[in-house]
Amino acid sequence: MILRRLGFGVLVLWAAYTLAFLLLYALPGDSVAAVLGGDLSTATQQEIDEIRHQYGFDQPLIVQYLTSLGDAVRGNLGTSYTTGQPVTAAIGQALPVTIELAAWSLLIAVPGGILVALAAVGARNPWLRNLLSGLPSVGVSLPTFWVGLLLLQFFSFRLGLIPAIGARGFAGVILPALTLSLPLGAMIAQVLLRSLTHEWTRQFVTTYRAAGLSRVRLLLSHALPPAGVSLLSIAGVVLGNVLGGAVIVETVFTRNGIGRLAETSVTGQDMPVVLGVVMLSALVFVVVNLVVDLLYPILDPRTRPVQESRS
Repeated sequence: MILRRLGFGVLVLWAAYTLAFLLLYALPGDSVAAVLGGDLSTATQQEIDEIRHQYGFDQPLIVQYLTSLGDAVRGNLGTSYTTGQPVTAAIGQALPVTIELAAWSLLIAVPGGILVALAAVGARNPWLRNLLSGLPSVGVSLPTFWVGLLLLQFFSFRLGLIPAIGARGFAGVILPALTLSLPLGAMIAQVLLRSLTHEWTRQFVTTYRAAGLSRVRLLLSHALPPAGVSLLSIAGVVLGNVLGGAVIVETVFTRNGIGRLAETSVTGQDMPVVLGVVMLSALVFVVVNLVVDLLYPILDPRTRPVQESRS
């Protein structure tokens, strides 16, 4: 079982790398321009030909692909076309910034999403219950860049509480984290609300309610544990939203993380850096889903495969 999942993970990594390579190759433009800083007019034809030969741009596509894939398998992601810096070093510098943003965002999103779902299910007033149940859909639909600009306008430009650029520590991460946590928390609330609603209608809950158990205790002790397991199923989706949202959030707030590195690299057609970011994202996705697959049967015995007894 584990070997099969590992094999599937390797297949995902290969597919992500191959698709990204082909898409980047199909983009209009010339990779030589990226090496020369975007301007071919400053170089002679001889210099352009030398760069093509040095980087292998004059080789057939299949040769370029196999060479690049072979280097990636050996852990050599190459060097940036624009800076000459090793791709692993560029990613290593940007990764802590994104990890900090992701950690703060999840620290806000997970408790916030759980609280909204619990409040929606536990509310006695139908009007309040409908209002709380509709909040996750609103949070998911709001554009991330618009939320970030709104927070900047209010807290930085109008109130002057947080510098718009250059803030460090908590002041530098709180607004980006709030921006990224909104769609994450809304997604968590949507999934948990659906599971809690299902658990709330089960027979054992009705029995406990008839016995006089409080709604809060029922929710926290009996409905939340089985419903909370469903959050594991969206761990990969949440991770994808963290990485995808980081591109927008880090651009809006000028944070030099993985998201902004990916955005500038795509814009500058810096293929090695883009492929490195794609491989990192795919690797994290594979690892998270592998851990979830291993934990799910432990946390929810109902998903364990049934073993036939031998007579």
